[in-house]
Amino acid sequence: MDARTSNTETSPDFRGWRPDRCSRVALVLQGGGALGAYQAGVYQALHEEGLEPDWVCGVSIGAINSAIIAGNPPEQRLEKLRAFWDTITARKVWHYTPDGDMYRKARNLASSMMTSMLGQPGFFKPHDMSPWLSAAGAKTATSYYDSSPLRETLLDLVDFDLINDRKVNFAVGAVNVRTGNFLYFDNQRETIEPEHVIASGALPPALPMVKIGTDYFWDGGIVSNTPLQHLLEQDDKMNSLVFQVDLFSARGDLPRDIQEVMSRQKDIVYSSRTRRNTDVYKLMHTLKTDLYKALKRVPDDQLSDRERRLLNDLAALPEITILQLIYQQKAYEGDSKDYEFSATSMREHWQSGLEDTRRTLKRRDWLELPQPGMGIVVHDVHRESESA
Repeated sequence: MDARTSNTETSPDFRGWRPDRCSRVALVLQGGGALGAYQAGVYQALHEEGLEPDWVCGVSIGAINSAIIAGNPPEQRLEKLRAFWDTITARKVWHYTPDGDMYRKARNLASSMMTSMLGQPGFFKPHDMSPWLSAAGAKTATSYYDSSPLRETLLDLVDFDLINDRKVNFAVGAVNVRTGNFLYFDNQRETIEPEHVIASGALPPALPMVKIGTDYFWDGGIVSNTPLQHLLEQDDKMNSLVFQVDLFSARGDLPRDIQEVMSRQKDIVYSSRTRRNTDVYKLMHTLKTDLYKALKRVPDDQLSDRERRLLNDLAALPEITILQLIYQQKAYEGDSKDYEFSATSMREHWQSGLEDTRRTLKRRDWLELPQPGMGIVVHDVHRESESA
């Protein structure tokens, strides 16, 4: 069976299932360009399992995948993800690639060079004028490529009315060009349009900043490439099962040549701060639990109104399970892996996401929520021997 073909039959009223005590299934997707096909494979495995997310959040390519998921009913999501990735990887590179890492490295290099020169179908195209030859203030002066093809692709594959119905909580991260402030465009607070998604993926200097209202925005990944923080900051006390999908690994081998140095540097720069975020969240949860226990020891008539309200709030802290999935780079992939958009690499990335998630879902105990008072637990199929 093709890795991108689901064997799950769904219907218009399909809602999926939830583990015991789970109020929310969340999918949070990191940025990473061409590596984003890994996230599509992750979603396929969840779809096959009947674990449809009702909360999706992304940055950059993760924002695009999130929009396709949230902007379609469950029975159409996989088909639309497939259409997007087939569209933007439609260009042929070589008709035949001999077996072996050296040939694959050469083919990937040729593919990334074609992307640099020609852009990608349905995604972005080169400006007619180089920014270096454009006058200041000209449309072509602040980027190398035009992202208008992506807008047409999104309008074709995403139902923005469905996103704005708010049945699925949807958010994408971007950074304000003038202030440098990072923020999330969230459908619970505002009407989402294609520009919000395009802004989240507008990585400078390749892609142009996007105007929304009176402000201009760039790719949120230049400030924070981890959407997990937005979920952890929600004050809704909902028990959550979270699938955190990262495309750059903070851990890696020692580089042995200059190409590996450039690749490793990119991994470190764009790797998610997931572990730091969860450590901070655990610390905050412990402090809140200790405060709750201390307030419980105080007689009610000695508590102020504010302290009573705080006691009530602390009595219902959420429990969160995070399943961490991180793309594992192939030996022949170099520093251009995030803009190497060949169909062969896309299928490999997709298959990797599918297999990693299927392995994760076999650990049924990992899908369980923490026991009351534990706060948060983290599982990673690639680090099974380590304590979360």
